[in-house]
Amino acid sequence: MRGAGALALALLACGGGPASDDDTSDPPDADVPVDAAPDAFNPFNWEWDLPAGFPTPLVPDTNPMNEAKVEAGRRLFYDTRLSGNETFSCASCHEQARAFTENRLTSIGSTGQIHPRNSMSLANVAYLGRYTWASSFLATLEQQAAIPIFGFEPVELGMRGMEAILLERLAAEPIYVALFAEAFPDDAEPISVNNVVKALAAFQRTMISGRSPFDRWQREGDQAAVSESAKRGFTLFNSEKAECFHCHNGFNFQDVVRWEGKPQPELRFHNTGLYNIDGLGGYPIPNRGIYEATLNPSDMGRFRAPTLRNIAVTAPYFHDGSAATLDDVIDHYAAAGRTVTTPAEYAGDGSMNPYKSAFIIGFTLSAQERADLKAFLEALTDDEFLTDPKFSNPWP
Repeated sequence: MRGAGALALALLACGGGPASDDDTSDPPDADVPVDAAPDAFNPFNWEWDLPAGFPTPLVPDTNPMNEAKVEAGRRLFYDTRLSGNETFSCASCHEQARAFTENRLTSIGSTGQIHPRNSMSLANVAYLGRYTWASSFLATLEQQAAIPIFGFEPVELGMRGMEAILLERLAAEPIYVALFAEAFPDDAEPISVNNVVKALAAFQRTMISGRSPFDRWQREGDQAAVSESAKRGFTLFNSEKAECFHCHNGFNFQDVVRWEGKPQPELRFHNTGLYNIDGLGGYPIPNRGIYEATLNPSDMGRFRAPTLRNIAVTAPYFHDGSAATLDDVIDHYAAAGRTVTTPAEYAGDGSMNPYKSAFIIGFTLSAQERADLKAFLEALTDDEFLTDPKFSNPWP
């Protein structure tokens, strides 16, 4: 889902024109898929089971929610028939027990290709203003959902050029014939590439996580839901000492979110001082953030902030999985950036990166403060979300 070629093919599959995956400028209307236009949102007839205090997600008026569509999307998400060699599904890189991430430094595609980045959590993707680690163009799940299937740089599911084969596979499954007919009753041919993308997007919109111990404390008033240590950690998290809240704020603990009635958010990408390989702010190729598209030096190493919900189960951390534990992440921010010594080609003092965010200034924590901060982060784990049958594999 990271390459320019991948997005170009995905847009063609959705009926749009080619564009760059990490393009940081808004494309002209002609390049936006008709079925995924970011500004074509209307209210919809769908009953959400939302956690307390959560806003209503946006849904494109061209892809209204219904139960059959969501169920079709759930089955597609776990179906290896969506990969060229029928060995991988979306769930291969997005495991429910890990908040739909995976326990790898970086992902591996269906053909064995090693990817430069790891899989981000799908928890609350319905609320995101932008998708993937470093794209300011991918504004809807409909735009994003086609890329893992048909993208080729890198290869994920590997269905490029095999659209007809994909549709043949799905049409041979009676469950899909029935579900797609109900999900898309006005379509003469309900099983289509465009509708596969729509169904996947509809299912992913239902992946809402907001019933953690933290939520029971803060949103439902249960003072016993979290420990006193976690409460102190939350205060520290929101203090000018730790500065965490600048990039991880609001109900989803991240910036660049959107919901029904909220205007398009301001786009923000962040350099956290992970690398400084040349002493001039350089990041390793091809993981140079939105710089890959803009070639603007100040964009070097700038990536989107991920949600912190369920963060305790989504290791390893950062875009390249280079932090193994929460302690590693805290160490990184406490030092105001990471000093890399090996391998030699990545060596450098990230704290001296000239493009680093102004909020990455470092801090010193006592042992108790570190324990408190970790207790708060662990209180964001939503066990119900991690085990909910409605998100699980429906196939025998």
